[in-house]
Amino acid sequence: MDAPDFTIGIEEEYLLVDKETLKLAKAPLGLMEACKAELDEQVSPEFLQCQIEIGTHVCGTIAAAREDLRKLRRSIATRAAEFGLAPIAASCHPFAAWRDQHHTDRDRYNDLRRDLGGVARRLLISGMHVHVGLPDKEDRIDILNQLTYFLPHLLALSASSPFWQGEDTGLASYRLTIFDNLPRTGLPPQFTSWSAYERTVDAIVGLGLIEDSSKIWWDLRPSARFPTIEARICDVSPRMDTALTLAAIIQSLTRFLWRLKSQNRRWRMYDNFLIEENRWHAMRYGTTNGLIDLGQRELVPFDVLIEELIELVREDAEALGCVAEVEGARRILENGTSAHQQRQVYKDAIEAELPVEEALRDVVRHLMAEFHEGL
Repeated sequence: MDAPDFTIGIEEEYLLVDKETLKLAKAPLGLMEACKAELDEQVSPEFLQCQIEIGTHVCGTIAAAREDLRKLRRSIATRAAEFGLAPIAASCHPFAAWRDQHHTDRDRYNDLRRDLGGVARRLLISGMHVHVGLPDKEDRIDILNQLTYFLPHLLALSASSPFWQGEDTGLASYRLTIFDNLPRTGLPPQFTSWSAYERTVDAIVGLGLIEDSSKIWWDLRPSARFPTIEARICDVSPRMDTALTLAAIIQSLTRFLWRLKSQNRRWRMYDNFLIEENRWHAMRYGTTNGLIDLGQRELVPFDVLIEELIELVREDAEALGCVAEVEGARRILENGTSAHQQRQVYKDAIEAELPVEEALRDVVRHLMAEFHEGL
């Protein structure tokens, strides 16, 4: 079997904050025009007026994705600064209230607001999506079924949303508690074939309930627009290096699972009930409480899981040229996830006897600084 190229693409959603007040700010029309002039179709508005979305080109390697993502982040930061704004790449703003935000006045988003009702108003969240190219449709379904096992690992590493409306939620990733209120979210079902997937989607498309599969928002899905599988589980990462580590792991896992298939082997399938338990552990604790090894049926510390994962995909990471990025998972554990770091900034401010409001603003300042790391 000829191996696919496993091309990669990264999409990120950023929140815009006022550099003085550190509150969320509406993206001015001039900002979007300036970004469009520089980045063309790689930038677009998002559902809320305080958000902006970017997407890399189709990249052959993580190195190419790094250069493209660096260009995009630099451009957004530079253009935003001209309007007194700054981007942050965190899945929740530490103290913003969703009631104060308004959705973007475009047909797509007006339809979404109408279809989802009050649920849509609370979508003050941002995420990261990673596409990996798989030309064969059956490969997409087969690997989707197996890659689902690793989604909690990715979520735990990416966790960047511990605060919601000025309160510590106790969760590492609060974002998914909001997103899961939407229909057609969560872990993907297991399908026996591409035709089985199509029949399932066509059942609701044919009734006019959704126009196409782009309105299916599972944690992992076949892309509606591209010949890719699209991992959507991750919180957006304040640091570019963290985003690239997550993307490299997703790309390497995809190649690993494809390689198993080429050898007439496969990763063991587990019921979504069990994977959902790990998903909850990742949401609640991030990397601090381990995950269940479903084969051994025991709770395993996250550092052990990461070492196993690195070795599992090492051959594939070497072939893809992204070993350094995959091994970056160790740095995430050493330094703590963004959720851990945000809590530490907040704790330090409180211990310095700053008021709660100022401690939360310190968290925003931290996130602004993190955005520029590695640029």
